[in-house]
Amino acid sequence: MKVLMLNGSSNADGSTKAGLDEMASAFASEGVETEIVTVGGKPVADCLGCGKCGELKRCVFANDEVNEFVRKAAKADGFVFGTPVYYAHPSGRILSFLDRVFFSSMSANRYENFRHKPVASIVVARRAGTSASFDVMNKYAGISNMITVGSTYWNEFHALTKEDVPGDPEGTQTLRNLARNMVYVMKCLKAGREAGITPPTLEENVFTNSVRRGEG
Repeated sequence: MKVLMLNGSSNADGSTKAGLDEMASAFASEGVETEIVTVGGKPVADCLGCGKCGELKRCVFANDEVNEFVRKAAKADGFVFGTPVYYAHPSGRILSFLDRVFFSSMSANRYENFRHKPVASIVVARRAGTSASFDVMNKYAGISNMITVGSTYWNEFHALTKEDVPGDPEGTQTLRNLARNMVYVMKCLKAGREAGITPPTLEENVFTNSVRRGEG
């Protein structure tokens, strides 16, 4: 089994990475492989809602890791999205990245690479804004038929630098327990597939707004 992890910080080796590494160690102890993709400091375009992904079956922007992340997702059994907290919200970089990941995936194949797979988001802050950021990050799972995994506390920890992370033992414990819960869910899903239990067939999408059905 493999978990694909996303570091939504511009700092490739900061506190967000340290939290993902904490989980990666717990995954490794359970025999689960991990890969960390880092958004990094390069420019990340916002989703423009241009609709080209419906034609191209990929995001029209090809100068970052979004399309590669979607391709890697096809072979992943679970996901962890990690973000630092900036001004009481997730990094703008990870939101732009995931907006395009999920919009293009919806347009291409109704989230085929993500649906019915477990996912968890983790957030790190020096002080405040973690719960608000955590709520935002969970919205991606709720629209794409993913299975959100929880832990023994909300998936947050506190640090300014990576060296501070061990100083939050409750936070790091939450991350380790989260990893173990994800392994349990992935094993249950695997056992279900082997027993012939398949995901439900989805109804055709119905798009509405507050005034009328259909055209938006």
